[in-house]
Amino acid sequence: MKIISENLHIISKATKEAIINRDETYIRALLMRQIETKPDWIDLNIGPARAANFQGTMSWLTGIVSEMTNIPLSFDSTNPKEIEDGLKIVQNPDNCIINSTSADEDRLENITELAAKYDSYIIALTMNSEMGIPKDADSRLELAFNIIEKAAEKEISNDKLLFDPLILPVCVEQSQASEALNTIRILKESFEPQVLTTIGLSNVSNGCPKELRPLINRVFAVMAIGCGIDSAIADSFDTELLRINKMIENNSPESESDLLLLSISNMMRDFTDLNEITYDKNDSLQNAIFKTAEILLNKKVYSHSYLEI
Repeated sequence: MKIISENLHIISKATKEAIINRDETYIRALLMRQIETKPDWIDLNIGPARAANFQGTMSWLTGIVSEMTNIPLSFDSTNPKEIEDGLKIVQNPDNCIINSTSADEDRLENITELAAKYDSYIIALTMNSEMGIPKDADSRLELAFNIIEKAAEKEISNDKLLFDPLILPVCVEQSQASEALNTIRILKESFEPQVLTTIGLSNVSNGCPKELRPLINRVFAVMAIGCGIDSAIADSFDTELLRINKMIENNSPESESDLLLLSISNMMRDFTDLNEITYDKNDSLQNAIFKTAEILLNKKVYSHSYLEI
């Protein structure tokens, strides 16, 4: 699973203020931390960027990153002009990502036009303004077909499309975690040539207690890998997540808990059942991993204290 580092975003109050104030020292320090984790892409999340104090943000950030690294960028904004301002000045727009389009006609037209012009990747959200995020995989797949059709008109190949099934927080819509996993499988099986898939990993634990979030993210990532996920927009400062990702990729477990995570990933790949997996119930970490898998597969009811039950 490739990593799109999510750690530069205006959701962070400090980062938002640094962008508004053009605080290059802060931005460079944040970028250097991300670069050191060696992600496959760095996401530059500047939101709508329509206020006067945000204009020119993407080109400013892109200029800084380009001086520091050749890691490709993910241009994350709802403002197509800001996205293009970034694409214009990078050396490798064909390796960069436009984040993102929905299935809404106007947005889809504008973003596919940009992607065709620069031969960039697109993150394609399986939603539109009329339906929102569909509750079932089949409806998400229907929206994916609409996006594929528009992309084909612009001669954008399937291997430039990263479909995001959209994860809802497990503490809000518990059943949707497993539905997102089902959608990943269906998306990988439904198109020829295959499309790519991605997820906003941190969304699955949004609203959960801070101490639970890394565990939930890691277990969901392992399950998504088993379903064939290609990439994730993720916290690249979570060194354990990065280690687990490499461990699964290389099939190189280092501990009994790694063996359990690997078994869970293989379970998703092979369509077997969680209850067939054996683990040491006296080991607290293995217990936590297994209980989290039960929650994400909707086998047990989520509560903030689910690990204590």
